[in-house]
Amino acid sequence: MDLAFVQSGLLEKYLDTDVISAARVTALLERRGILDGTPVYLDEETQTPIPPLCEFGRYLSTSLLDETTLKDYGRVIGRLDDHLAGLDSDVLSAAESDLVSYRGYRTQRQKKPVGASVWSRESFVLDDFYGFLVDRKILTHRPVRLAARGRNALAPRVRSGMDIRHLTFEQYRYLRDVGLGGQLPNAEVDLAFRGWSPLRGRAGSDMALGTGARWREWSTVLLPEIGLWPGMPGGAAEYVVQACAKYGKARPIYVPEDAVESAGLFCLLERPDIVRRAARGLERKARELFVVGEVDVAGGRVRGVLDGIVREFEMAAMDAKLRRITVYEGEFGLEALSLFICRGGLMPGADAWKGYRHRAWTRMNELADGTTPHLPARRWRWHDLRHTYALQMLTYLENSMDGPEPDQQARRRRHRSYLTGHIRHNPLLIVSRRLGHASPETTYQYLQYTDDLINEFEAAFAGWVGDDEATYAEIASHALASTKGAC
Repeated sequence: MDLAFVQSGLLEKYLDTDVISAARVTALLERRGILDGTPVYLDEETQTPIPPLCEFGRYLSTSLLDETTLKDYGRVIGRLDDHLAGLDSDVLSAAESDLVSYRGYRTQRQKKPVGASVWSRESFVLDDFYGFLVDRKILTHRPVRLAARGRNALAPRVRSGMDIRHLTFEQYRYLRDVGLGGQLPNAEVDLAFRGWSPLRGRAGSDMALGTGARWREWSTVLLPEIGLWPGMPGGAAEYVVQACAKYGKARPIYVPEDAVESAGLFCLLERPDIVRRAARGLERKARELFVVGEVDVAGGRVRGVLDGIVREFEMAAMDAKLRRITVYEGEFGLEALSLFICRGGLMPGADAWKGYRHRAWTRMNELADGTTPHLPARRWRWHDLRHTYALQMLTYLENSMDGPEPDQQARRRRHRSYLTGHIRHNPLLIVSRRLGHASPETTYQYLQYTDDLINEFEAAFAGWVGDDEATYAEIASHALASTKGAC
């Protein structure tokens, strides 16, 4: 079985037939709600669609999943079929022993076994897939028996908690300045540094830590959203993230002034050269881009031409795919509207940011000496900066709430005096809202880390982002102030 994915943007370039036009095919896909990324399963010999599997692909598409998720779910079924082919079976005729064998292969026997969290997602997709086939009467029953209380028998037996990893002040500065920024451990400039655009890496890490946002939420930010646009006053910024947020849950993201200045330094010193070098290439593929002609900063909207049609979008509702192709006419020609850009002139993708992080980790280990802070066995992730934000913010708010009151009983009475006060000022709930967690239960898992040595600082984030002596207490102050208007 072969696996392909719907990609409507490639139709005009590659569809070569007199039977139907690319525009007609695109219109049909839109009319029937088939999204980009929808998996299409083809017979290996005839290259014709396999109806039951393609029906499942359409079912996933109608669930309004994003393109990346659709592809990931589609690959789960493809990997299972590849494994079953070696057992002289396939996904439609698999027995329980076949799926148990596949679980053992993925979690134990393959060259790089997957962890519990990855297999948990895969087992969910497989359970949903076979449930779909039974509901549509394609199969009479699921190949795997249900466990107690209807639990998916393929799922991991032990529910794992969040993998919360956080950085100390010294670790963060070593990551930002040495790994990403091209400095030596003694803070001198490394003339042998072969990295590219160190200010972009520094700005990215400052954005990740200063906002506490998920990678997709801060790496896709547009220039007008962060205040780096003509006519905007500068300073701290706040923008609404929705299409790029997890589950599409809208929330405001506050960007402290020092993080904005770090991004501004990248825009001043490095970004123009990248834009100039990439301008000619962007001009050649202008027809494939969303060329913005009008930016309504106050209304949070952009208006321009996409696929030859004048379109208008709310910035918060623009997904990562659209943001990546959004450009405007700048000093050197077309340039990306996104803050972060790579050599091609457009927004870096997940693989690019992963590469920046991996190269930084390699560099940090190579330069490690007696003054280097502890480096864990596993390389840091961008998401670890979000965990660091949460722990720093949580501890700082707790200390602010407690104040100088030495009596613990008095502090507890003050915290529970009124329900409204609890909802508005409870540090855990404030951090939960800032992180965009669907439930405070997720934020509870940070509590076990708040007694760590990382939280011995009196003022959260003091001197972390930027190079000034400014404290990051204004982040917490802003968080507290914004809750007052919500009640």
